[in-house]
Amino acid sequence: MTLLQRIRNAIFGSLTLLAAILFIAYPTDEAYVFIIAVLTLGLTIRGIREIVFYFFMARHMAGGKMILVEGVIILDFALLTGSLSDVPHIYILLYLIAIHAFSGVVEVLRAMEARRTVSGPWKMKFSHGIVNFLLAFCCLVFIRQVHTALIIYSIGLLYSSLMRIAGAFRRTTFILIK
Repeated sequence: MTLLQRIRNAIFGSLTLLAAILFIAYPTDEAYVFIIAVLTLGLTIRGIREIVFYFFMARHMAGGKMILVEGVIILDFALLTGSLSDVPHIYILLYLIAIHAFSGVVEVLRAMEARRTVSGPWKMKFSHGIVNFLLAFCCLVFIRQVHTALIIYSIGLLYSSLMRIAGAFRRTTFILIK
């Protein structure tokens, strides 16, 4: 990671940390619309970026079609998220449960694969997967509460921003092959 990427990750992590604290401190109904707009915009940008990356680079790589499929699925999730602004909050909670459970499964599987192949960085991926499982479970337990979606999303945002800031200041190892 270059110095500019580290600075960008630290600034972005700090801004998302501030937003998460504000959402937890002041849970309002307008925050739902803002969160859905931010999620829609972020997923749309990421989906389009993956698709563009496929057409410029990944179509020549082994396994490049998976990047195209991932980009299309992310873009579909962006469209689904954008359509959730006028539905009851229970559907948003079900959506959060599905996203956190799926993300937890993916992170735990990645951690197990990294544990078999690499010795060090699997612990952070595993803990991230466990936190996603816990957030999905909390969504399920507190599904009837009014501001549960906002609080759970804010906790997930808080954890992700702390991991982003920690990753910005963590030393990276380089492998030199001669």
